[in-house]
Amino acid sequence: MSAYNVVSIAGSDPSGGAGIQADLKSFSAHGVFGMTVVTALTAQSTRGVTGVHAVPASFVTDQMDTLFTDATVHAVKVGMLSTSEVTEAVAAAVDRYELPNVVVDPVMVAKSGDRLLQSSAIEALRTELLPRADLITPNLPEAADLLGTAEATSLKEMRDQAERLLELGPRRVLLKGGHLPGEESVDLLVDGESEPVEFRAGRVDTRNTHGTGCTLSSSIAALLPQRPDTVTAVADAKAYLTEALRRADDIDAGGGQGPVHHFHLWW
Repeated sequence: MSAYNVVSIAGSDPSGGAGIQADLKSFSAHGVFGMTVVTALTAQSTRGVTGVHAVPASFVTDQMDTLFTDATVHAVKVGMLSTSEVTEAVAAAVDRYELPNVVVDPVMVAKSGDRLLQSSAIEALRTELLPRADLITPNLPEAADLLGTAEATSLKEMRDQAERLLELGPRRVLLKGGHLPGEESVDLLVDGESEPVEFRAGRVDTRNTHGTGCTLSSSIAALLPQRPDTVTAVADAKAYLTEALRRADDIDAGGGQGPVHHFHLWW
């Protein structure tokens, strides 16, 4: 019997590489029971997004109220929210149910370049949800959007922006540096109290990187209740994702940018 229940509040990806589908695979890979609250439906494949249908905020609230009044929740991963109304509804539920281990992946743009968060919703994300997060996991373009600044181009600028993101209210920030050049991908964890922690991994030569952000954030959410501290959870999640990228070419899910291999330990 799984000792932990983890909820993904995110959009659906019919190609199975990102969104709630990737989150459920990641939860299973880390031995927790996955549950979902669907915030948006997308029409997408490995080649891109052709449509987004936002779920009304009232129905997102219905899903959360029905689930959270029944199940014990040990962690929550928040992904694609699409609209300001949905973002505000999720923030209210975090307070209403005192949800633990809230990991927010501020999904704004898909790997294909398609926008997944309305521009009008960025302010709601910044002011309503981020202050309620235990950890946020933006990449460099997302961090720049949240801060209204240019994208970081060095590790020093990453550190400066991570500290500025902390000022928005989350307890911790994991700023992902995969967009920087170099042979290593460096992520930076800051909490405003301890020295920043760097997580380094060699780059993997594959185009199949669809859903990497979803997979990392959902893996962290799954591991937070199982690990003694956030640093260990992040380190283990990044190691898992790196191997999933190494094995990504084993999956043939379409002709574009394919998914990572969530079940590389078993298949």
